[in-house]
Amino acid sequence: MGVDMDNKFRGVFAPIPTPFDAGEEIAYPQLRDNLAKWARTDLAGVVVLGSNGEFPYLDSGEKEQLVAFVRENFPRERPVIAGTGCESTRETIRLTKRAAELGADAALVLNPSYYKGAMTAAALQNYFLAVAEASPIPVMLYNMPRNTGINLTADLVAALSSHPNIVGVKDSSGNIVQIAEIVAGAREGFAVFAGSGSFLLATLLMGGVGGTLAVANVLPGQCTRIAALAGEGRVEEARRLQLQILAVNAAVTTRWGVAGLKAALDLLGYYGGPPRRPVLGAGEEVRTELKAMLQKVGALAG
Repeated sequence: MGVDMDNKFRGVFAPIPTPFDAGEEIAYPQLRDNLAKWARTDLAGVVVLGSNGEFPYLDSGEKEQLVAFVRENFPRERPVIAGTGCESTRETIRLTKRAAELGADAALVLNPSYYKGAMTAAALQNYFLAVAEASPIPVMLYNMPRNTGINLTADLVAALSSHPNIVGVKDSSGNIVQIAEIVAGAREGFAVFAGSGSFLLATLLMGGVGGTLAVANVLPGQCTRIAALAGEGRVEEARRLQLQILAVNAAVTTRWGVAGLKAALDLLGYYGGPPRRPVLGAGEEVRTELKAMLQKVGALAG
């Protein structure tokens, strides 16, 4: 029995990292421990196989095993969203169907980007509609222009929102005007999610319903509190918290990426471990700076 998306497809989700051991194999016991810790927070759910999950560095077997493992080891009443976007429509459909079989509650679908010149609005629309038609689970669009070099425009997202199986978008562009235009142009009930903690409050105030945030892995309490305060109309309190998390958010996204996120998790008592090569791990200087940031926001004892 799947999760009721009308009630569950909102709030703050953590796009979880894939933990590796020293030999670059997936560290499943450590992942189980991390999931147990996240389950004790107010997170609405988790995303597996997102950008923070080092999705492009995993083979198809690893992707499938991860979806199954995360679903089995995270509370059933909270949704697990699986990243299933691949370069071909065919492989995206295959992985989406497989993720559904393995218990994923929704698919987060990144657009193809290798042949950028061919990825016209028509090609992208055809891709997402084909996946939505074939998918047994709800589809969420994923706009990540910093990694793909392609922006899903507000017009394209609004057009795609008319498909009943396309239920929302994670927009990581940081363009709050575009996010507002998506909210204005999309069908009623279409879920608009901030793709970064840096503009969580702005997205919520414009009519978004949540966020899928790297920083929610390390500051789940602060992130879920911002969403709760915004929902209660306590905007000034939410604003203060939003400003407080900006430095940590930048540290685990634009500044040091997955390596910074994993280092922050190590500092906080989770298992971060090394990224998979060719990405390099965070050095001591980065860890020292991260430690000071986490102490400043009260996440780590001083």
